[in-house]
Amino acid sequence: MGDVVNVPQTYGLGPIKVRAITSGEVEMVAPLTGSGYSVSGCSGGGGVSSGGGGGVVFRCGEGPAATINDVMNLKVVKILATAAVLRIDPAK
Repeated sequence: MGDVVNVPQTYGLGPIKVRAITSGEVEMVAPLTGSGYSVSGCSGGGGVSSGGGGGVVFRCGEGPAATINDVMNLKVVKILATAAVLRIDPAK
């Protein structure tokens, strides 16, 4: 927990910080760098809320990738006791 993942500025997010890992979800927070924000996916349980101050909080479980801002895929590959494996790549 507390790890930070830097993503390209074109994704519309600043660094993504892992806030919590549970048995079923990874909770992440990121500042917005663009003018809007959208997410679809987060199968296995998930949601998005405003983090205040121009940021967002999102929770994703293991499963298919979530598409963020129509330009980035974020997939929770595996959730372990105190760590998670994330895969981030451009949306296709």
